Amino acid sequence: MLISFKKYNKFYDILTCSKGGAMMGQEVRKVVFDEELEIEAYQFEGIMQKFPNHFHEHYTILFIEKGNRHLVCKNKSYDLHAGDLILMNPRENHTCESLDGQPLNYRALNIRAEVMKKIVYEITGETYIPQFNQTVIYDSKEIILIKEVHQMIMEKYKEFEKEEVFYFLIEELLKKYTERVEAQDVQISSHIKDVCDYMDKNYRNQISLQDLCDISGFKKYTLIRIFTKQCGITPYQYLETVRVNHSKELLKLGIEPIEVAIQTGFSDQSHFTRFFKNFIGITPKQYQIIFKEEDI
Repeated sequence: MLISFKKYNKFYDILTCSKGGAMMGQEVRKVVFDEELEIEAYQFEGIMQKFPNHFHEHYTILFIEKGNRHLVCKNKSYDLHAGDLILMNPRENHTCESLDGQPLNYRALNIRAEVMKKIVYEITGETYIPQFNQTVIYDSKEIILIKEVHQMIMEKYKEFEKEEVFYFLIEELLKKYTERVEAQDVQISSHIKDVCDYMDKNYRNQISLQDLCDISGFKKYTLIRIFTKQCGITPYQYLETVRVNHSKELLKLGIEPIEVAIQTGFSDQSHFTRFFKNFIGITPKQYQIIFKEEDI
């Protein structure tokens, strides 16, 4: 596997290809953190990767440029094609894979909940965290505006036009596709909520299925079945997702991946790296570098 990894300020272009050369199985993964807007922008091209069932702590605004994918989000299925827009709230479990074995090109904006709350206040003058009420908008007209913002971020555009277009975009999405609620009640029982809370607080430690059974009062298979039905994700997938999401914050602080793996409860660095890349699409080290100022 050949890898090209170049830095432009906080912009990274990760090119991977098969042993046959750049024309065979080429992938390009570009990631930018925009300090002015405080958001991440992703541009992936030629992606064949299947993403496992997981969730993020941020909002995701994503559109398909090329390819056909099957998405499952909150236990609902969608077939996606070029021109479709995907809107996901924090902690909404999802998984996706190719529909036809062809590569995927997509662009995404990731917005942390506290940043979204600040943006909403500036736009509406009110303090609340919005909830997207549609996961997929087929053949979306908003993609033109999203692509404009995304391209400005990718090019490290410094004029305040970028901020104007970004605020117009969020205003449009707020009007059309959100509800004024903190979060929708997905009818999680108190027993399962206790299990989630335990994993949220103790993710750094080694947790056994029996530990979760002791908390919930369920037998092992009963817990797995009920947890998966109510949360849309298995207990182990939930735990590893919590660990990956916490690891992102530590990586941003410059903590070395091997130490991050220890602090977030992974058994070793290779285990951590595998889960991180499966969920995020790049390795922990590649993710960390976009937040570093120094040259490499």
